[in-house]
Amino acid sequence: MTRAGRSPRRGGRAPRVGPGTVVVVTGASAGVGRAAARAFGGRKATVALLARGRRGLEGAAAEVRAAGGRALVVPVDVADAAAVDAAAERVLAECGRIDVWVNAAFSTVFGPVEKISAAEIGRATQVTYLGSVHGIQAALRAMAHSGGTVVQVGSALTYRSVPLQSAYCGAKSALRGFIDALRCELRHDGTPVHLTMVQLPAVNTPQFSWVASHLPGHPRPVAPVYQPEVAARAIVHAARRPRKREYWVGGSTVATLLANRFAPWALERYLARTGYASQQLDRPRPPGAPTALFRPADGPEGEDYGTRGIFGDESADRSVQLWLSRHRGLLAGLGCVLALAAAGRPGVAGAVSGRGSPRSPAGGRERTPAADCRAPAAAARPTPR
Repeated sequence: MTRAGRSPRRGGRAPRVGPGTVVVVTGASAGVGRAAARAFGGRKATVALLARGRRGLEGAAAEVRAAGGRALVVPVDVADAAAVDAAAERVLAECGRIDVWVNAAFSTVFGPVEKISAAEIGRATQVTYLGSVHGIQAALRAMAHSGGTVVQVGSALTYRSVPLQSAYCGAKSALRGFIDALRCELRHDGTPVHLTMVQLPAVNTPQFSWVASHLPGHPRPVAPVYQPEVAARAIVHAARRPRKREYWVGGSTVATLLANRFAPWALERYLARTGYASQQLDRPRPPGAPTALFRPADGPEGEDYGTRGIFGDESADRSVQLWLSRHRGLLAGLGCVLALAAAGRPGVAGAVSGRGSPRSPAGGRERTPAADCRAPAAAARPTPR
């Protein structure tokens, strides 16, 4: 039993992601989950793929193997707690342990609140909120003694809700509350499990082609849009460096969350004015388009939709903000080098201090530039927590 208030032990295996690492990814049949599974496969990890759609899972498994990893297909509905527990037990039985658990599964419905049925809200909540809760509980049981990392995929909408997505925003906000409470418990118990969230921007996934919708136009992500591989790189990075509470991906995510923090009333008015048109095209969905809320669109009678959606022409393959966040150590080092260089030049250090040239040993104490490295190193963390 550990002392109350003690920080969680840092398991030696938690930050390591490579050959021999066992990763579980929910929502792995398409979109962000599938891109993340392929990215872990590229690091030669063993990836357990959890989702409902059998066709999508088989396609994802082939991509993981092609990338150099090992794949285990586990069809499961994450809304079923017992089924998630059974899936975790299967992974433990076949792979020996679970090092990383990534929750990327979700489901939703677009439309005004008065048009969404109670059954639709219930199902979206069961998958998006309870599905992640079930995954976290299964991961904690599997990692209780050996340690590990849980990466929860979130969204900018975790903090700033938007119109027409009340079910999704409500589930993501509830999930953040659950995770904040869990963090306190992990610290209290000294549990050797890392828990981090990755808050994503709008992503070009197939969900917009199969999402349940009450909109007159075809649903679409709010611009700017990023490709799923951008999210996947952030998820892998978070799994390798899980001591950070959250990662914000994309400049739009950072702008949205900061605007919501400092001027929520202005952002609310902006979304009321633009939020309807920005989330749908000026044409309806094709006749006979699938709806994946209650049954998978990529099941035995469906098709494999892959990783990317239909908005590739406007989607970015990279995020400058994510690069800055991932390389903040390099930027801190560069700042230190620049500070040393500036302090070593006569007149430059004096200009900074306002005293003219540094004193020589004959004239008294000499300025030591090493101390100037500390400030840039501490300030070079661009992503707020």
